[in-house]
Amino acid sequence: MESPTPSDQAQSSDKPTSNVDQARKLLFRQMLIGVNDGRFFLGVFHCMDKQGNIILQDAVEYRSIRRSSPSPMEQHCLGLVLIPSSCRSSCHIDCSIEEQLSLLSVDK
Repeated sequence: MESPTPSDQAQSSDKPTSNVDQARKLLFRQMLIGVNDGRFFLGVFHCMDKQGNIILQDAVEYRSIRRSSPSPMEQHCLGLVLIPSSCRSSCHIDCSIEEQLSLLSVDK
């Protein structure tokens, strides 16, 4: 059985490195994450694991006090918070449109 050459190993690891590089671009940026139950979390992006769970630091939770559309929001300071990928309904990053487009680009 042949062992992979260094160039084969570099090619196979290009995609994970690219994903890591994209995640690094998000570090320490303000992020607004919506979850399935209607709450929103605003905080600084700290990290993300392989499953897509996100940790925000200095996070604040926002939720509606009433079920009506224009209802006042209640807020709670949480600090460090983990948001499971299964609960996430939206994710917004505070950056320019050019940066957003570069972050959304997908290599095929």
